[in-house]
Amino acid sequence: MAARSTDEALLARALDGPPPSDALSEQILDAAREQFMTFGLRRSTVDDVAKRAGVSRVTVYRRIGNKDSLVSACLLREYRRFLVEVDDAVAALPTTEDRLVEGFTAVLRHIREHPLIGGLLRLEPETMLPFLTLESGPALLAIRGYLADRLRDARRAEGRPASDPTPVAELMVRITVSFLLNPVSCFELDDDTQVREFARRYLVPLLATRSPDRPGGG
Repeated sequence: MAARSTDEALLARALDGPPPSDALSEQILDAAREQFMTFGLRRSTVDDVAKRAGVSRVTVYRRIGNKDSLVSACLLREYRRFLVEVDDAVAALPTTEDRLVEGFTAVLRHIREHPLIGGLLRLEPETMLPFLTLESGPALLAIRGYLADRLRDARRAEGRPASDPTPVAELMVRITVSFLLNPVSCFELDDDTQVREFARRYLVPLLATRSPDRPGGG
């Protein structure tokens, strides 16, 4: 449990902070992104990424790690980029409710349309599953914390009483992953208007629900 908490904290800082300025690592991740987008995860190897990046296999292992590490690092960089877009989408909105609705809409839209994440979800959902579930993907736990912080900041800006928005943020993440992995549903979420209606009807009321006590006070 302690190790997982440490991983989540490190990922949260990585998501919320500036990206690494290591040019060689960025070059390798650029190559990994192109490789995964072109051939998918199953058909890609560390050697493929190294060749595309113009470096040795050993350099990839030293800078990033094995194939799973490459995938995780590549996805983390994409998460960081899309969270900037989410921030931009909600920054000017006046209420917590509006920010939740637009944030959820932006997250779902971005991942669906993302050339890497959305493409792999369509082509290799079973391969992406370990990287897109809360139990196996600590990056998404970090995103939960990121979203909770943004909801908390919005409530504070409105002068509302402090409350823990973590359960709502987690539901946003879990619902997003569920719809992405299995889009068959009685809910119509084919466009932004439908997604906003869903969020306002089913997610916004959760903001008024008192959060249960969480073990460890986290």
